[in-house]
Amino acid sequence: MADDADIEVPLTGGRITPGVVRVGDTVCRPRLPTSDLVAELLIHLERQRFTGAPRYRGVDSYGRDVLTYLPGEVPARLQTFTDAQIQDAGALLRRLHDATRGCDLAGPRQVVCHRDPGPNNVVFRNDRPVAFIDFDTAAPGDPLDDLGYMAWLWCWTAKHAAPPVPVQARQVRLLADAYHLDADTRRCGLVDTMLASQLRNIDFWRQRAATTDDHEQADRMIAWTEHQYDHTTRHRDALDLALRR
Repeated sequence: MADDADIEVPLTGGRITPGVVRVGDTVCRPRLPTSDLVAELLIHLERQRFTGAPRYRGVDSYGRDVLTYLPGEVPARLQTFTDAQIQDAGALLRRLHDATRGCDLAGPRQVVCHRDPGPNNVVFRNDRPVAFIDFDTAAPGDPLDDLGYMAWLWCWTAKHAAPPVPVQARQVRLLADAYHLDADTRRCGLVDTMLASQLRNIDFWRQRAATTDDHEQADRMIAWTEHQYDHTTRHRDALDLALRR
């Protein structure tokens, strides 16, 4: 009989890479072209005592990357978050960036960005965000790119049931303050990076549509993101006002 520690349990929810399984207190992931960079990054974060990421534990006998399992919950879909959750997310992102600022992996860029820090890639415990997962797209970059993406997916939505626009804009400001974004960058750059994140998402799904058979999902995501982009453009004044205060 197999030991419970050897049983592979597929992980679902969020935007999980196919083939990811939990084995005891570890997670095994198929190796990707970015695996070496991710391994170096996670090792660096451990050395920096950054607790908001899994630890890298090598490659198993099947050639899969082995990471520590982070207990908690990962949101399966976008939702409305509390002010406290927004502030915790901003502070968590700042700690991640500070842990990579000036390191060799960042090269000439300011930090290593997660590049997909949406709630679907964050572990929650006791309803509070505590750690990032899925660093497959991590790369050197501008920290504002991560923050703009986070502002969009954590605070800002065109859904009819969403909080009023001024409330959403206030949460974007809360996120920026929790990240300790300086006033000039907050006023001049954050909304632009939110819009740029939405345009990149549209481009991503257009490329997927050209290279995959799942055109229905790609078309749905393109339409959804275009709606989000229009919403951001239409209500930019509310965002600018909240970020200027």
